[in-house]
Amino acid sequence: MAVQSDEFFRVVGGLVDVRDTKGERYTSYKVRGKLFGYYWPRTNTVGLKQTLSEQKALVSERPDVFEEQFTAGGFGWVVVHLAGIEADELAELVFEAWRLSAPEDLVTQVPDLPRPSR
Repeated sequence: MAVQSDEFFRVVGGLVDVRDTKGERYTSYKVRGKLFGYYWPRTNTVGLKQTLSEQKALVSERPDVFEEQFTAGGFGWVVVHLAGIEADELAELVFEAWRLSAPEDLVTQVPDLPRPSR
């Protein structure tokens, strides 16, 4: 069930126009200057932008896997514990986070989410 950080990097790498910025404690991911995700190596977790309703659903259904990170601008951010998620679900959540931040012309270039490696 657990995925490794490599799977997160593979999914992010399959998206269009993603830039990462490495900080002391985490790496942030943006699409055309808009933030959509974080990776914290120390805790092997990622933070992802979601809709408020999706944030609430994820955290309430599986609080051992998802934590509420914060809300901003009508979006809810979730912390995802990679040890508790499957590759397919992680790919969907990363794609959705990217899609919520990417301009429409980029979204049309990536009509489907990158599939997990097997």
